[in-house]
Amino acid sequence: MHHRSYPATFPHRLLCAATLGVCGITPAFAFAADGGNPADAALERIVADPTVVPIDRSDSDSGAAPQLLQAGRMAPVPNHDADLALDIRYSNGRIFNPASGRFDRVRLRTYVAEGAAPNPFTPFVGPTIAIRPGETVRVKLNNQLPPEPDCKPPNINTPHCFNSTNLHSHGLWVSPTGNSDNVLITIRPNVTFEYEYNIPATHPAGTFWYHPHLHGSTALQVSSGMAGALIVRGARAPTPTRNGDIDTLLRDAAGNAFKERLVLFQQVQYACRDANGQIKVKKDASGNVIAWVCDPGDVGTIEGVLGGNTGYDQFGPSSWGQSGRYTSINGEIMPRFSGAVAGRIERWRNIHAGVRNTINLQFVPMRQSANPATLRKLGSHAAWIAQNCVGAVLPQWEIAADGLTHAQAIRKDQNVFQPGYRSDTLMVFPAAGDYCVIDAAAPASATVGALAESRQLLGTVRVASGQNVSGDMGAYLTAQLRDAAQRGMPADMKQSVSEALADQLRLNAFVPHATITDRELTPNSGQQATFNIDVSQPTPVFMVDGKPYDPHIARDLVLGNVEEWTVGSDFVNHPFHIHVNPFQVAKILNPQGVDVSVTGEADDPQYANLKDTWKDTLFVKQGYRLFLRTRYERYIGEYVLHCHILDHEDQGMMQNVRVLLPDGQGGAVSSGHH
Repeated sequence: MHHRSYPATFPHRLLCAATLGVCGITPAFAFAADGGNPADAALERIVADPTVVPIDRSDSDSGAAPQLLQAGRMAPVPNHDADLALDIRYSNGRIFNPASGRFDRVRLRTYVAEGAAPNPFTPFVGPTIAIRPGETVRVKLNNQLPPEPDCKPPNINTPHCFNSTNLHSHGLWVSPTGNSDNVLITIRPNVTFEYEYNIPATHPAGTFWYHPHLHGSTALQVSSGMAGALIVRGARAPTPTRNGDIDTLLRDAAGNAFKERLVLFQQVQYACRDANGQIKVKKDASGNVIAWVCDPGDVGTIEGVLGGNTGYDQFGPSSWGQSGRYTSINGEIMPRFSGAVAGRIERWRNIHAGVRNTINLQFVPMRQSANPATLRKLGSHAAWIAQNCVGAVLPQWEIAADGLTHAQAIRKDQNVFQPGYRSDTLMVFPAAGDYCVIDAAAPASATVGALAESRQLLGTVRVASGQNVSGDMGAYLTAQLRDAAQRGMPADMKQSVSEALADQLRLNAFVPHATITDRELTPNSGQQATFNIDVSQPTPVFMVDGKPYDPHIARDLVLGNVEEWTVGSDFVNHPFHIHVNPFQVAKILNPQGVDVSVTGEADDPQYANLKDTWKDTLFVKQGYRLFLRTRYERYIGEYVLHCHILDHEDQGMMQNVRVLLPDGQGGAVSSGHH
């Protein structure tokens, strides 16, 4: 954790969840005055992990660190509840805008810890929730947004109810009904509601996140910054008969967890408006919009008008590029990561909590004399990066996607994130110095907006002197992890885990779900889901399987069945997301019928090494067919699948899914009535 001084008036408080080994400090912004030179402020924005929301645990061991599981013992079930509370309210603050060279004032909807005093230094990012398998977790939401007299739209797929909300625990394997991960309920302004998640003792440890999910207002609220990390921390070591948590391997010689960074990418797409309610813009000589502008004294917002397009005119295929806005990291724009040491393994928990932009993450050494503060506009990034971010791209070793540990670490020189994705990577910086954190160029076929994206600087990493690493980075990482296995694994697992790591960094002992084989698939079953947008209508119609969202229609599935889904898109690209049960990638066929789930494609690496991995969100390119296998386990009830371009979901690209009890004759019991 980077320690720094704060203004005397800033009520900073260190929040630690001692039982989980999580600490966070609310970071300060080094504000420049409106219209002032931001150079000093630009250099002083340091990334800190989002604050950890205070959790009241009723267990007697709340001050103790979780104990590693010894070989042969059953998984521990904590005998306690975890209670926390979040207020949902407007917050006033500022977001640095490199395009204008000053901070823009904004007023946005936010999550804050219950009762916390308003604070203009608070970034627009939700606090982190850190939990453990086996807990009963209660999250109280206090909706303190202003009332809406009547938010019922003429069409349910028209954006609406912008101050009503609910909560989705994205990726958690919990019940979708009642007070659990239920996104089909509505929490109106001035209403308090408590969600309760009964986390199974067998729940995978990993990186998840939370965000609002009320149909009609999801994109507007998430783009305001209403999103936060949800971390499940595990202490179950593997045994010869049961896999364990990757957390138990990732420990240094002193037994401490590897240095960890929580990286929440967001696209806060605020706008300032003129007297007629139109977005203030800057245009080039040809009349093309090149930036959204805020004048000194303006306040940027993301607001909606019932039955109108205001608010949702801030979304669309070209909106992010036109806006000139910048992807934030933990609420900071173009910040610096500090505290890295050469040769030390770090675990980066990356979360794409944005709405609109594809991120192609790369790390490249930065020229010693380079000064990121000289960047003043979006268009200058590509040239600046070409001049100042030089040398070999650093490898990222992905150990988990969407919170689910891989069977083998995947080396990535560029890591493509679509909205909703998570990626846990191991990073080693080979020498002291500064490194560029880049959103690399991407072709139109690889992005959510179906538009080519140029390179942009997301931030920098400052690395202190340590153990320089030369030569094969994979060999160095392998040796370090094998040492960790010898130190930390149970006696009857040391050899097998170490040998697996030596075999191209295999992680078999930590995979949370068994592979779905052909034999396991339920006979005569299968599902298909196809995204489409009918652009022939005056207002485009967003659809799944040829129909816009209808809350009274659901796809019926049978508890206990194991099925293969075929997912596609007839028009442009969409991230497919389904709640509750994750899926395993069987194959991905391009328009020529070639499986690209192993080697990927020459101009787009994002499908490479996906075969047999587990996910809950996956990008669907137009004309491609994705074959995904899933088990309907444990939970019955109704939930949803949808496109994770959230303005698409709000406008109809969603479908209800209902898991029913089997009737014993190959079908389902459709009603619970006697």
